[in-house]
Amino acid sequence: MPGNHDYWSKVAFAPIAKCLAATGGAWLLDQELVTPDGKFSIIGLTSRSFKRSSIPANPRTRNIILMHFPAWVKNLSGEKYDLILAGHSHGGQVRIPFYGPVFLPFGVEQWDLGWFNTPSGPLYVNPGIGWFPVPIRFNCRPEITLFEA
Repeated sequence: MPGNHDYWSKVAFAPIAKCLAATGGAWLLDQELVTPDGKFSIIGLTSRSFKRSSIPANPRTRNIILMHFPAWVKNLSGEKYDLILAGHSHGGQVRIPFYGPVFLPFGVEQWDLGWFNTPSGPLYVNPGIGWFPVPIRFNCRPEITLFEA
């Protein structure tokens, strides 16, 4: 599912979706995908159109929400998910010990990095591997997270 920079770049999403599909992945634009074993529903919410989740949790599977902006966890009220994954914050990029991030982009609020318990389920905010707008990280290591079921 795309984030704000994907929209800002005005890149065509169809070739991305085709490439992901050819390698067994999916470009989820406000869509649900049930894994082949039927155990998980992966729900991708776009950062452009999301106001409130229009895709309810699937009662027959474990439900994982992918969304770009962590603060939008507030818009999931009324639904419970097994795992909510977000990014966008870059972890703050520059984190002062005992203080936290110096700057956070819009759409993050208090959900800047790591695990959070929310009314809609556990939220994990990944700091990612990139940076914006300055190529610097301090006390905020780049990260690719692996979750095992």
